[in-house]
Amino acid sequence: MTTFLLRLDPGPGGGPTVAVKDLVDVAGTPTTCASRPVEGSAAPARADATCIERVRAGGGRIVGKVNLHELAFGGTGINSYTGTPVNPLDPSRIPGGSSSGSAVAVATGEADVAIGTDTAGSIRTPAACCGVAGLKTTFGRIPVAGVHALAPSLDTVGPMATTVAGLGLGMRLLDPTFGALPPPAPVLGRVRLGAAPWVEEAVDRLLRSAGMPTEDVSLPGWDAAEVAGTTILFGEGARTNRDLAAAHGDELGPETLFRLACGAAIGDDDLSSALASATPWRVELAAALARTPVLVTAGIMDDPAPLDDPTRLDTRRLNVAVNLAGIPALVLPVPSGRAFPGSIQLLAGHGHEELLVATAAVLEAAATLT
Repeated sequence: MTTFLLRLDPGPGGGPTVAVKDLVDVAGTPTTCASRPVEGSAAPARADATCIERVRAGGGRIVGKVNLHELAFGGTGINSYTGTPVNPLDPSRIPGGSSSGSAVAVATGEADVAIGTDTAGSIRTPAACCGVAGLKTTFGRIPVAGVHALAPSLDTVGPMATTVAGLGLGMRLLDPTFGALPPPAPVLGRVRLGAAPWVEEAVDRLLRSAGMPTEDVSLPGWDAAEVAGTTILFGEGARTNRDLAAAHGDELGPETLFRLACGAAIGDDDLSSALASATPWRVELAAALARTPVLVTAGIMDDPAPLDDPTRLDTRRLNVAVNLAGIPALVLPVPSGRAFPGSIQLLAGHGHEELLVATAAVLEAAATLT
């Protein structure tokens, strides 16, 4: 198994066990980003990242640092250096990335909660691939001090767990202001983005089972937001890791090096234009959320891709536009009647993680009856 890169003694007590993506500083341990050149020069962190300070203060017990896609720059979870965490649903399939080890750690019961990061779907994709739940938080709600950056305009930290209650627990550990849950959303806005028919059908069945009113919603700006978000992901990713690539490019995995080269080719004007496009996109989403306070999409485009054909699964289509908007998003497995569960994604306005968790709890309860 290549889930854990470093195991730690959680210590005494009955608090929840927490696995930490090795992109996040844990005092006394090196942060390797699952990358050979980073590991080669990484000294033990002098202090916990701010989010880990909060986890400990809330009683969380750190059980180890877990694997990821190198530098968090990829959606498959495949890592030629540290190895690839094994998808517990099917070892021949990708675990999803970049928070691959986080998803596998909770799916296999090795931690109650896992801490991941999400820049363009890096919590939601592995959660969907491994049949667990994940929450991408509002941009800026959870501090990223002590978290290795990828694309600072998009990076977020959030929890992963096997249940919606586990996500709530994770949020309380990460953010002491996470409050009492409100009533679930009175109406859901159904958005269709071209996922495989079996996924969309599984989502629709769950919505019917839950008896929650839905309205069809169109978001014409989604495609442009996907393009802009991808430009920011690659452009900022290359700039963040420019010195590493220049000094140690021969030690990076070939896919990582290729992605960094693609990002380096994005000019400053194109990057600035992509960043500016976030404003009208947020206005469009806010208008939709004013009518239907939670939007629903598929949480995965299709089955997790085979390890020998990893790019078969589009891991950005459902995700990166959400990061550009900065809003929170929650994914939850959905019964499908097939070998793999489907996945549903819920979106809400800035700071409304509590609403997402409350609404997801209703859907989770309905899923157990289908």
